[in-house]
Amino acid sequence: MPGKHGRGRLRHMFGLGDKHEQRGPWGFRRRFFEPGEVRIALLSLIEEGPKHGYELMKELEARSGGVYRASAGTVYPNLQLLEDQGFVRADVPEDGKRVFTITDEGRAELEKNREQIGRIWNRADDWGDWSDAMSPGAMEVWAPGMKLVRSAFRAAASGDEEKVEKVRRVLSKAAAEIEKLKE
Repeated sequence: MPGKHGRGRLRHMFGLGDKHEQRGPWGFRRRFFEPGEVRIALLSLIEEGPKHGYELMKELEARSGGVYRASAGTVYPNLQLLEDQGFVRADVPEDGKRVFTITDEGRAELEKNREQIGRIWNRADDWGDWSDAMSPGAMEVWAPGMKLVRSAFRAAASGDEEKVEKVRRVLSKAAAEIEKLKE
């Protein structure tokens, strides 16, 4: 069994594991939402204006830059819980879609959780900043990119200033060449 820095751990740490696992910025394995956060995130979105479930799913995806995609199995039970707690009211307009509106009790709940809400949306921004790194094309270059980084770290590990400067120049040149590919 590998140690804490074994090959399997490094593969997961740098986002080289199972392609279906949820990854955060820098590839570290973690859940997008911590326990209980989906409920408060949905409530904060409903505070911005009445929404139906599909709109909320799309808004969660948009806020994360497309990295997180909420499922109906996550969103609808949480909406039901918010309704049961009296934090939202569900109305059914003529089109038949249940539209959720925040209640005064829901606003009070949000006030108690403003700090947590800030952390949630800051995290979403961080994930969104890395959404291009999670695209199918980008996933193809993760392994060679991590190999390059690992090689650079090993070459610079001695602390020899001349080697460190040479590694810095090589990496800067590679970055400049890759940036040109975006054009």
